[in-house]
Amino acid sequence: MRIHAVALALGLAVGGALPAAAVAQAPAPGAVLTLTDALALARRNNPALQSSTNARRTAAAAVRAANGAFLPSVNTSMGGGYREGRQTFFQGQGFGSTNDQLSTDASVSASLNVSMASINDRRAILANQNATEADIATAEQRVRNDVTNQYLSALQAQARASLQDTLQATTQTQLQLARARLQVGSGTQLDVQRAEVADGQQRVASLNARNQAAIEIVRLFQQIGIDPTPDAKLDPVLPAPPVIDLAAVMDLARRSNPALGAFRAREEAARRSQASARSAYYPSMSLSANVSAFTNRFTNTGLLINQSQTSTLAGKASCIRTEEVRDRLGLPNNLTQCNAITFSSAQEAAIRAAQGKYPLDFTRNPYSLSASFSLPVFNGFRREQQIEQASVQRRNAQNDVRAQELRITADVTAASLSLSTAQQTVVLQEQNVRTARTALSLAQERYRVGAISIVDLVQARGDYERAETDRITAIYDVQRAFAALENAVGRPIR
Repeated sequence: MRIHAVALALGLAVGGALPAAAVAQAPAPGAVLTLTDALALARRNNPALQSSTNARRTAAAAVRAANGAFLPSVNTSMGGGYREGRQTFFQGQGFGSTNDQLSTDASVSASLNVSMASINDRRAILANQNATEADIATAEQRVRNDVTNQYLSALQAQARASLQDTLQATTQTQLQLARARLQVGSGTQLDVQRAEVADGQQRVASLNARNQAAIEIVRLFQQIGIDPTPDAKLDPVLPAPPVIDLAAVMDLARRSNPALGAFRAREEAARRSQASARSAYYPSMSLSANVSAFTNRFTNTGLLINQSQTSTLAGKASCIRTEEVRDRLGLPNNLTQCNAITFSSAQEAAIRAAQGKYPLDFTRNPYSLSASFSLPVFNGFRREQQIEQASVQRRNAQNDVRAQELRITADVTAASLSLSTAQQTVVLQEQNVRTARTALSLAQERYRVGAISIVDLVQARGDYERAETDRITAIYDVQRAFAALENAVGRPIR
């Protein structure tokens, strides 16, 4: 069986990396674009596929967040404040300093919550990440199938354009023959006019066929995701599809189909979500720690010194009065020590040093640690509602898996039958073309000797055109059936 103008080199494994020699740039004007190159370009540039791969980042972020649930949450804070130097009165008593005050405070706290729900949530998110990867592989397969079919459509349109150009040469030959017969008196003007009409119609058909071929190439570049390249050429050489073992292909599809893998991963995620909902009956543990510090200063240091000096002098006077009373009573006293009380420069320096601690020389407050266990008892049947919802979601996910398995079985079987039928159709169509080509040659010779009319010759040419068009369609139907089979499997099977 001869394969005419076909390309179906599927070289990408599901989710795998591109080979090092894969084309990464748009083809140069006039260069040959193979299907392998087209698929590599589509994998890099197709907008829909790029949007699908962006989901990988979201899934990875969700996994990081799930892992972070087993790490303590740490919060820090730092603030500053200002208080006017004015007393606050409560029940006639004044409280607070009359000196303006600046303050800063800082704190660090850490907390950790551990529960069975966190463990099951993490497993569910990991399963969803696997489902995301399978979705990306499904998107790759979908793009691969779309690009392959469009590539085949472009090649088929080019083949039909070539056929129309060949038929145009045939109608021109028939027109010349009709005119020659008219000149020698064996033909009629009506035959010439009919040949001219046939030639004109064939010119229109050739023009439309070439236009359709150009449109299909533009559509191909649209599927790839890049701007059309002028004068781009497609590779018309590719071997026929291999012999298919339906049982082996079916087993491969059930093991490797990315859509089925995504449903299975989501069923696992639903199972973990159900376990997470049931974890509401289990106790949870919380740990926390906190430490804080502060510092402050007064805006008027001189006022502090004056207040300290006044306080020292007041203390000295009180001490002297007390000791003088003891002296007059003839009791032992420390009057000499009271007279020695003074406000020293060291005290003044200490006040100024204390003011210099602001804003970052903190004084630590007592730290705190706490641990608690929580065992839920009753929350108005909300746990039971959540468990039931999770159970329904899991059953739905199991149904989705089963439905996808049935879909794969049907799609693979149908694609295999279509491929076998298309291959048999090609053999029959090639026989029809050989017969139609022979009939056209005989009709041309008979018309040359005047045995038939121009109407019979045009009819023979039309039969040949239909037979050749059907042969081209059958050839590409083989390739489309094989592409549909690979799409049903979910990965290349060459």
